Amino acid sequence: MVRRKSKYPSEAVVYGPHAVSQFVESAPDRVIRLLLAQRASHGRLQALAERVAAAGIPMTIATREEMEACSGGGVHQGVIAIVHPKPPGDENNLEHLLVSLEVSPFLLILDGIQDPHNLGACLRTADATGVHAVIAPKNRAVGLTPAVRKVATGAAETVPFIQVTNLARTLRFLAAQGICCIGTDGQARETLFDTDLRGPLALVMGAEGRGLRRLTREHCDRLVSLPLLGSVESLNVSVATGACLYFALSQRAPKAESRLA
Repeated sequence: MVRRKSKYPSEAVVYGPHAVSQFVESAPDRVIRLLLAQRASHGRLQALAERVAAAGIPMTIATREEMEACSGGGVHQGVIAIVHPKPPGDENNLEHLLVSLEVSPFLLILDGIQDPHNLGACLRTADATGVHAVIAPKNRAVGLTPAVRKVATGAAETVPFIQVTNLARTLRFLAAQGICCIGTDGQARETLFDTDLRGPLALVMGAEGRGLRRLTREHCDRLVSLPLLGSVESLNVSVATGACLYFALSQRAPKAESRLA
């Protein structure tokens, strides 16, 4: 018998009650099996186990050692899902996404973030603020690891994550589509609060410590800074990203209805 090739390239782990719950809710067909820790008594885990059983997803009770080995030492809190992950998109996916949009594009570009917790937090905020896609370089940057998926709590499934081979070329492509690329730089004279963030927009955030790379900076239409009125010299990239995205949202959809956090 010839086995049909899966449209999903590999298996991955998603761990932690909230991240697993979000995955089961959004993509139950991609959950292969669930691992539940022995003597798990937390109410959320019991409710999750019942939902998984009702969906017909195989479930195994695992020892602490098995859970630790499967999660790679990650903080799983008693539950792990083995899943078919949604693969990252590429330049072709980005082009198709832009063609399909019926509103002005709202993109987030991350120039080489290394910390999975920062990427996960950025994905989560991108989801909350209505970002259409998050773009990052394929090399020298963290991808959609289990730790990223845990911190993102489901946003890794809902926000398209595009990995590109050449970020400068992608910035040129976006400029050709009429998308304004605004980079953040602590030395920029123009502040975020003085900037018009309406219309087709890509916010470009630098990596931890080094900020934007030279070529990335040169391909931005303008550079802006976040005002720092206290004694700190810089913000964590995920915190800065959250501030920028929400300020952009305040201009782009000031009357948009939302649910409270």
